[in-house]
Amino acid sequence: MATVRELKAAARPKSGKGAARADRRAGRVPGVIYGDNKPPIGVSFDHAEIHQRIYAGRFLTTIYDIVLDGKKHRVIPRDFQLDPVKDLPVHVDFMRLGEGATIRVNIPVRVIGAESSPGVKRGGAVNIVEHTIAVRVRADQIPESIEVDVSDLDINHSRHLSDITLPAGLQVLEAGDATLVTIVPPSGYAEELKAAADAVAAAAATAAAATAAAAAVPKGAPGATPAPDAAKAGDAKAAPAKK
Repeated sequence: MATVRELKAAARPKSGKGAARADRRAGRVPGVIYGDNKPPIGVSFDHAEIHQRIYAGRFLTTIYDIVLDGKKHRVIPRDFQLDPVKDLPVHVDFMRLGEGATIRVNIPVRVIGAESSPGVKRGGAVNIVEHTIAVRVRADQIPESIEVDVSDLDINHSRHLSDITLPAGLQVLEAGDATLVTIVPPSGYAEELKAAADAVAAAAATAAAATAAAAAVPKGAPGATPAPDAAKAGDAKAAPAKK
């Protein structure tokens, strides 16, 4: 079951850009709670707390109970905006979660077994192609991550979506058999493979040339290997007669 965290909020009696700027000057982050066929509620949060929650990771896949005027609202973050220069939070959107709600979320990919990968041991590096997987799942069953085991992957080998076992209750929304992780070769690996292939090709060409040269020498010519029968006849003539 997904862990539910608590977050304190204050009501925002006014809306609009002017009110939002006033909240930010007061050290708070404006936000809104919407959904579940109920009117939206303007709220604000302590800036330091929201900043810490966002940068701690998994913010958009964590369920919160927002405490507002003594009442709890079960929500999940759906979006947040950061200042384009300072990277500080300036607005947060939360969606209400009704009983048994099913939602669309992006679950982060977590690579395991990299230290045992043959490709990594040979100098390759783990390249995460898809950092998240889009799924539909019950709000109370959101997994922290989806594990991708690369312990048996060599260089230039990949792990695809069809290769992994997903947690129960997930409906994958990805199109096709997406590549999740691959082991990329180290710097200079392509040049090493080419040099090795060129060496093998050169050795094969040298051997082929030697074979062709030997076949081109006429029989009986200096340096030619005598035929087996002729060699035997010569030996018979050279042998002394037995008395």
